[in-house]
Amino acid sequence: MLENEDVLNTYLEKACDAESELLKRIARETYLRETMPHMLSGHFQGRVLAMLAKLVKPKRILEIGTFTGYATLCLAEGLDKEGVLHTIDINEELEERVQSYFDSSPFGDQIKYHIGDAAEIIPKIKGDFDLVFIDADKKRNLYYFETLIDRVVSGGLLLIDNVLWKGRVLTDYPDSQTKKVIELNETVAKDSRVEKLILPIRDGLFVLRKK
Repeated sequence: MLENEDVLNTYLEKACDAESELLKRIARETYLRETMPHMLSGHFQGRVLAMLAKLVKPKRILEIGTFTGYATLCLAEGLDKEGVLHTIDINEELEERVQSYFDSSPFGDQIKYHIGDAAEIIPKIKGDFDLVFIDADKKRNLYYFETLIDRVVSGGLLLIDNVLWKGRVLTDYPDSQTKKVIELNETVAKDSRVEKLILPIRDGLFVLRKK
């Protein structure tokens, strides 16, 4: 099965637009230097995020969970010319390297990189958002959703990553982490404020459109 998935992923990547040289560099250096490189969005999911952002043409984006900045730069491709992207991460050890990636991109002046606890930083960022991408601590995803849904404009998108949790959401005996993902999925599925669907991309991407 894994071999077939690898073949499919290779096919999907060949059929979509190529990565920029900067994105290729970020991916390469992430796999060389990080202990959990699988956290990187990667080529295909990166193109999905870029496409969604370009369809929305957001003036304000919020990303929770920067990691090495790959998804950040994909989302930034859709930014309005006067737009701004706020991205939050708790890992200060990556700050210098990730900031250098942003500075090397065409979007350096539009990306506001925050280091610290997202729960403390989010209230300090004023205004609503056209697009929100949640890709951080899975145990807090429901908190982030409930905190931010009223700050997403009508017609805006809220994206949540890892909602299939490597298929563990289907297990009969979920662990505590999996239970949190299941709780999120079930809560969102019942929420009448959003139109919703899960894209089975990598580890599952919940796409929510605010009514």
